[in-house]
Amino acid sequence: MKINGTPTRTIWLAKDGWAVEIIDQTRLPHEFVTARLESLADAAHAIKAMLVRGAPLIGATAAYGMALAARANGSDLALALSYQLLLGTRPTAINLKWALDEMMRALALVPEDQRASAAYQRAAEIADEDVEINSAIGDNGHKLLAEIWAERQAKGTPGRLNVLTHCNAGWLATVDWGTAIAPIYKAFDAGIPVHVWVDETRPRNQGASLTARELNWHGVPHTVIADNSGGHLMQHGMVDCCIVGTDRVASNGDVCNKIGTYLKALAAKDNGVPFFVALPSPTIDWTVADGVKDIPIEERDVSEQTHMTGKTEDGAIVTVQVTPDGSAAGNWGFDVTPARLVTGLITERGVCPATPEGLKSLFPERG
Repeated sequence: MKINGTPTRTIWLAKDGWAVEIIDQTRLPHEFVTARLESLADAAHAIKAMLVRGAPLIGATAAYGMALAARANGSDLALALSYQLLLGTRPTAINLKWALDEMMRALALVPEDQRASAAYQRAAEIADEDVEINSAIGDNGHKLLAEIWAERQAKGTPGRLNVLTHCNAGWLATVDWGTAIAPIYKAFDAGIPVHVWVDETRPRNQGASLTARELNWHGVPHTVIADNSGGHLMQHGMVDCCIVGTDRVASNGDVCNKIGTYLKALAAKDNGVPFFVALPSPTIDWTVADGVKDIPIEERDVSEQTHMTGKTEDGAIVTVQVTPDGSAAGNWGFDVTPARLVTGLITERGVCPATPEGLKSLFPERG
């Protein structure tokens, strides 16, 4: 994607060829700041503190974290400890474990003194593969949006194609392109008059802060809405479809995504609005048969719920408390949407029903 006309990824190697640089997403939308990662600890902090977030980008950052670890110490013991440290940073997103397993498999094949270079090579491959996968997701999702737009035109319905999304599953959640937002970018670039309803996505406001920021950069028309507005918009025919991302998909088609996704899926089902989930194949957890029962749900620091950060009229960035002193708070990061509420899964290999059979039709090697 482009920022002020400059093609930009969310993670890249520094000019010195070994340090890793990222966009510090905790500073968005009001400040564009990059951070330099020089060690395993830096990478672990970036993931845990959400300087980077989004399942695919978490995986890519973990891969580069292993490269930084191998540069410092490529022994079997050191790599095993590094693996465990990174694995514990975010428990829900399965891409994290997938990327770490990929790195360990690659490094097990080379002598210790060659592991650093091999680690950087495999991390770069994982990042490049993510870009290709997300671009393909965008192509497949674009076809769906084009079909929905054609149906709307055939009915003589004026206006624009309205897509509702939740959280951030765009370029900032991946290495490039995004998952749920990639079809929107492709459709917009192809001339479809798409408009995006952007859920603010409390408590961290990834929609208002990140999705709106990148849509603004790209010039895509959008409107930020309160999380609880989606059902009202659907009731009144103001949403043509929903597209969200996911941090883990179970083998039965259950979808784990940012807290609040389940409620949107319920509203969509009740109002006959198509509800799609866009995902790269590394997000599928083939070992989990029931997402509602078996996907671990991350509980984060309650300060994310009790405090908010924003920009004042004089331009200062401040954090304020929004709850009374003494009130308890809860902060579950994700919920699981049962497969029965999902219209279809958009992957790099195509679109399929959210069922075991649907997933295996696209990934027969898992059958």
